[in-house]
Amino acid sequence: MTAATHSTLFPQVPESPDAVLEGLDPEQREVALALHGPVCVLAGAGTGKTRAITHRIAYGVRAGILQPSTVLAVTFTNRAAGEMRGRLRQLGASGVQARTFHSAALRQLQYFWPKAVGGDLPRLLERKVQLVAEAAARCEIRLDRNELRDATSEIEWSKVTQTVPADYPAAVAKSLRDAPRDPAELAKIYATYEQLKRDRSVIDFEDVLLLTVAILQDRKDIAENVRAQYQHFVVDEYQDVSPLQQRLLDLWVGGRDNLCVVGDASQTIYSFTGATPDHLLNFRTAHPNATVVKLVRDYRSTPQVVHLANGLLRQASGRAAEHRLELVSQRDKGPEPVYTEYADEPAEAEGTARRIRDLIAAGVPAGEIAVLYRVNSQSGVYEQALADAGVPYQLRGAERFFERREVREAWVALRGAARAGGNDSLLDGAEGLPAQVRAVLSTQGWSHRPPAGSGAVRDRWESLAALVRLAEDFGAAKPGATLADLVRELDERAAAQHAPTVQGVTLASLHAAKGLEWDAVFLVGLTEGMMPIAYAKTDEQVEEERRLLYVGITRARFHLALSWAVSRSPGGRAGRRPTRFLNGLRSGSGASARGGAGGGGGIDRGTGTGGATATRTESTVQRKKWGPVRCRVCGRTLTEAGEMKLMRCEDCPSDMDEALYERLRVWRAARAGELSQPAWCVFTDKTLMAIAEAVPGSERELVTIAGVGNRKMGRFGSDVLAICAGESLDEEDREGFGES
Repeated sequence: MTAATHSTLFPQVPESPDAVLEGLDPEQREVALALHGPVCVLAGAGTGKTRAITHRIAYGVRAGILQPSTVLAVTFTNRAAGEMRGRLRQLGASGVQARTFHSAALRQLQYFWPKAVGGDLPRLLERKVQLVAEAAARCEIRLDRNELRDATSEIEWSKVTQTVPADYPAAVAKSLRDAPRDPAELAKIYATYEQLKRDRSVIDFEDVLLLTVAILQDRKDIAENVRAQYQHFVVDEYQDVSPLQQRLLDLWVGGRDNLCVVGDASQTIYSFTGATPDHLLNFRTAHPNATVVKLVRDYRSTPQVVHLANGLLRQASGRAAEHRLELVSQRDKGPEPVYTEYADEPAEAEGTARRIRDLIAAGVPAGEIAVLYRVNSQSGVYEQALADAGVPYQLRGAERFFERREVREAWVALRGAARAGGNDSLLDGAEGLPAQVRAVLSTQGWSHRPPAGSGAVRDRWESLAALVRLAEDFGAAKPGATLADLVRELDERAAAQHAPTVQGVTLASLHAAKGLEWDAVFLVGLTEGMMPIAYAKTDEQVEEERRLLYVGITRARFHLALSWAVSRSPGGRAGRRPTRFLNGLRSGSGASARGGAGGGGGIDRGTGTGGATATRTESTVQRKKWGPVRCRVCGRTLTEAGEMKLMRCEDCPSDMDEALYERLRVWRAARAGELSQPAWCVFTDKTLMAIAEAVPGSERELVTIAGVGNRKMGRFGSDVLAICAGESLDEEDREGFGES
C-alpha cells in the first residue's frame, strides 16, 4: 500500500505505537516522530499531509508522549475536522480535539464568558446580511441583494484583518483591494452595523474570534487555564491563516514551542478573504529551532500531471514562488495532458462532453470526473452540453445556472416583456432580439461594461452577460426570432437541466475544488481575461491566479485536459488567446519547461500522436474537416445544437411520425425509471424527435443520428429499432438489453 492510498471502510486499529508508523514514507515518518519543539511541514499537493499529521498525533498518544485531551488540532472546514477525527479514531487516538478555529473559539467563549464578563453570551447571528441591510438603510445608502453580499464580505474581510471602520478606506488603498463601492460609504455601513450589534446584544462569527482574543489578552488567569488544558497544537492549511486567527493561535500557544503547522504557500488562493501565507513563510524566522520537513512525494497524480504542475510553478514569481515544492510522482506513467483549442465556447463545451462520455464508456465512473472553471457563470454551457450528451452531472459550490436567483429574475423579466410585446416602453428603440434582451436585462443589473473587481455584483453581471450572449447567438441562428421565441428556448433548456440530484460529473469553480481530487479533470475556458481573471491587476493578484490554476491541475489523478476557445460564439472573430500561464509548457508556445517526467502534451488538433495517448480531437481543425451542418429541408447552415440534432431548422416543415414519437417517449420514461436516471440521460427530446423523423430501419441508420452514438446504440439500440419497426416490447424482448 502506498502512503496515500485510502483505508478500507473499517480498518483494524494498529496494535502498537510502532504499528502506527507502518506504511509511512521516510518524510512522513519524520513528521510522525517530531513530537517536540516547533515543527513546520511543507506539504505539496497529493503528498499525504493529513496522513502524516494524524499519524504524528496518534503515535504520540499511543506511545504515551501526548495526552489526547491536551492536543488541539485546528483546520478550516468542518469536513476536514471531521475527517481528521475519523482518522484519529481509526488509529486508536480518540479524545483528541479536532476543530475549526471558530468552533474551538466558540467553545471557549461559551465556557469563560460568565466568568470574564458575566451573564449569558450574546446571541450568535446565523446570518449578518439582514443587519448589514438595516445598517445601509440607516446610512441612507441603497444596496441591492448582490451589493449587500459584497458589503457583508468587506465587513468580514475588515474584521479578520483587524481593521476598524475608521481605518477601512486606508486599509483598502494600502492592500490595493478592489472595493465594490466607495470605501467611505462602506466604512459608514460597517460602523453602523457594529453599533446595531451592540444595541441588540448580538455577535457575529468574526466576533467569536475577536472576543476570545480579548478575553485571553485581558484575563491572564483564563489564558493560563486554556494553556493548561491544551499543551500541543497542530494547524492544518496554515497558508490560509488570517491575521486574526494567527493572533488567537499565539494566545493559545502562549510562547511555548509545542506547535506543528502544515501548509503549502503554492496553494494560497483565498487572499480575498484575508488569508495570507506570510505566517507559514515566516515560521522559520519566528522559530529558529524549528524542525522543517518537506513532503514532495506525490501519491495522487501521474508523472505527466506532476510535470505540468511543477513547470507551472517554475515560471512563478514572488515570495511564495521562492518556497515552492518540486513534486515527485510516485505513480506509474499515465497519459499526457491534452491541450485542445476550440473554435468557440459551445464547441468547447460539446467537445468536453463528448470526451467525458467516452471516458465513462471506457469505465471511468462519472463521479470520478470533474469540469473546473474560473467563475460560476461559465457552468451554464457545460450543463447544457452534458445534458445533451446524456451525461449526469452535479454542481458543487453553486446553484445550477437556471436555478440562480438572478437568472430566474431575468427570466421573469424577459417573459413579461415578451407578453407585453410592443406595449413595453423598455423596448422602445430596441431593434432586434439582442438589443431587446439587453434593454430588459439592463433593469436587472446588466451593463455594457462589467463592474470593477470581483464579488456578488460581478457574479450577477456574469450570469446576466451569459444570457445576453445566448440571446445574441440565438438571434444570429434564427433571424427574425422574437422575445417569445427566446423565452421558449430558455424554457426548453431549463427543462433539460431540471432533474433529480444524481451522482455524476462534478461541475465546480477552481476555488470550490480545493481539497478534492478526481481520476479525470477538465480545465476549461483557459483564455486571457478568464485565467488570469480580468480584474487581477497587480503582480501578486496575477500570481494568485497562477496558483489557482496549479490547484486545478493537481486535482487530477490520471487524465488531465486543458482547453480554450478562440471565439465566444460560432462564426465570431477568433481573437482570444490561451492563458499566458501555459506558455512554454505546451508545444508551439515557446521553450518547453525542463525537468520532471514526460513532456507537454502539445495541442490536440486531430492528428493524434500514436499509441495510448492519441485522442480524438475536438479542435477547430477537426470541426472544419467535418464541414458545416446543413438543414436537410432548406439547406441553410445550422449552428444551434438542437437543430443540428434534427438536421433541419426549427421552423422548417417536420415529417415526424407523431405516434412513433409518443411511443418512444413512453419507452424512455420506463427505461429511465428502471435505471434511476433522468429521462434525458436516455435520450433528449430532440434526439427522440430526430429518430421519429428518420424512422431508422437498421443499426447503421440509427447510429448516425446525433445524440445516439455507439454507446447508446449498444445500450438502447435494439429497443429503439423494435419500436420503429412497430413491434411491441415486453419483458422477454428486453431481457439482455439496457446495461452494458
